[in-house]
Amino acid sequence: MSETPSSYPSFSEISRGFAPGWFAAVMGTGVLAMTTQSLCARWPGLGGLEWLAWGLHAFNLLLFGLLAIPWLARWLCFRDAAIMTLKHPVQASFYPTFSMAMLVIAAQFLVFGQHLELALLFWWPGALLTFVFSFAVLYTMFSGEHVGIEHVTPAKFIPAVGLVVIPVAGGPLLGLVTGPMRDGMLMVNLIGLGAGMLMYVGLLGLMLHRKYLSKPAFGALTPTVWIHLAPLGVIPVSLLNVVEHLPFSIPNGVPLLFGLLCWGFGVWWVIMATLLTLAARRRGLLPFAISWWGFTFPLGAFVTSSFRLGGISGIESVAIAGALAWGLLCFFWSAALVNTLRGVASGSVFRA
Repeated sequence: MSETPSSYPSFSEISRGFAPGWFAAVMGTGVLAMTTQSLCARWPGLGGLEWLAWGLHAFNLLLFGLLAIPWLARWLCFRDAAIMTLKHPVQASFYPTFSMAMLVIAAQFLVFGQHLELALLFWWPGALLTFVFSFAVLYTMFSGEHVGIEHVTPAKFIPAVGLVVIPVAGGPLLGLVTGPMRDGMLMVNLIGLGAGMLMYVGLLGLMLHRKYLSKPAFGALTPTVWIHLAPLGVIPVSLLNVVEHLPFSIPNGVPLLFGLLCWGFGVWWVIMATLLTLAARRRGLLPFAISWWGFTFPLGAFVTSSFRLGGISGIESVAIAGALAWGLLCFFWSAALVNTLRGVASGSVFRA
């Protein structure tokens, strides 16, 4: 008797088809943990939420470990399938989420307890793999003819976003290490930030071209519209982190003004992304998929940027906007988590 479609997939089946975008869940959970901690630090009256921040931190470490098992098993046992995904015009862009998740966890270890050794343990391989995936994914696209304008979505930002995430933890780490290691880390941070920033500028033009002249990316790709917020939120934070540790001085107002301009575009994009998401929902074009985790990290990056820029500039409304966005982040994270757990319980999420 043949196996029924309703039977739960085996570990082998899960590993063979394990989507690289799963690690967006780790990125989103990590940024929610850290922004919750920042919220408590900025407004002491919300100190009761600190237990939630620490709980999310612990949960995220467990989540990364669980997801790493089928991800690694796919590369070890089903390498052909993994490489085929690397050549896919859309799915390939999600591969850097694995290394980006490591960079987020490195930042967590600095926020929760200042664990330098553990932060370095995740940051170095995370940074190295981010470069590896950026070259692997983009080389495959640049050297092939399999990518068309219809495949261009904000997910194409992910390799660039991965590079600018490097200084999120890499910047603070510069203040905790000395000697040759510090010089090497500074170089890695500068290369990642420079490459990612300028790549984002080019990709932004390509993305707007696609949005003006092609059909909207609804359906499972709807959440990718929020990915615009990731570079807009991460770049100001990473830039400020690196500027603090340069061996020469830069007027403080220059990176701050640049960050506020990025933040302003981020505010505009939060509204645009909300309108597009609501439009997809009204049309019944917002089915649950793992891509729902794409709502979380970009919005969390915007929240992080809002708190950082609000604190440095003294413009309280910037931080308040971040607090409002944090509430929206909680909603998206909860919706993604509940639907993911349902999909895991039924096995349907592994068949998507």
